[in-house]
Amino acid sequence: MIATLSGQVAEKMADVVVLDVGGVGYGVIVGVADFGALPVGSPAKLYIYEQIKEDAHNLFGFVRLETKQLFEQLLSVKNVGPKVAMSVLDIGTANDVRIAIAGGDAKRLQTAKGVGKRAAEQIVVELRDKVGVPASETAEAIASRSGIDAHDEAVLALTSLGYSDSDAMLALKDIDKSLSTEERVTLALKGASK
Repeated sequence: MIATLSGQVAEKMADVVVLDVGGVGYGVIVGVADFGALPVGSPAKLYIYEQIKEDAHNLFGFVRLETKQLFEQLLSVKNVGPKVAMSVLDIGTANDVRIAIAGGDAKRLQTAKGVGKRAAEQIVVELRDKVGVPASETAEAIASRSGIDAHDEAVLALTSLGYSDSDAMLALKDIDKSLSTEERVTLALKGASK
């Protein structure tokens, strides 16, 4: 079993990074964030998940161990394979994904390529209590830091558009509270589309 690979990024193509390890080039499938964080010519260490099938031997790589661990948790969900798990991880940081799962935000999970309503709900049901969201990122903690609570009209407007309470509060935290609800929501949406 390959646990980690350390070497130099030799080339990049589609979603694969070729890692040169002592003259051997390993093709490693990585997520969008890691792909962008691994420039050609730079040294890199990747945590590896190895998938061996009859017709393929795939390596999935992660810059951070916590991302690999979340990937493995996603694979434990019925009908979630490596491609779907990678797609879910591409919706944000590992922490964003954990917050979405723990918060029951199936709509956020559905933004991942290849993840329908049923799969998103299955991920929430099976992993909600297992993802270990840090207490600092709960809706209550965000509310106390930002002075915005779940009953704020702008938060309610964003949650009606599919945001979780936490994401809505984070989107609004730096927006002037003296503006109208409509203006705050518009600015939050513009910020999300950047």
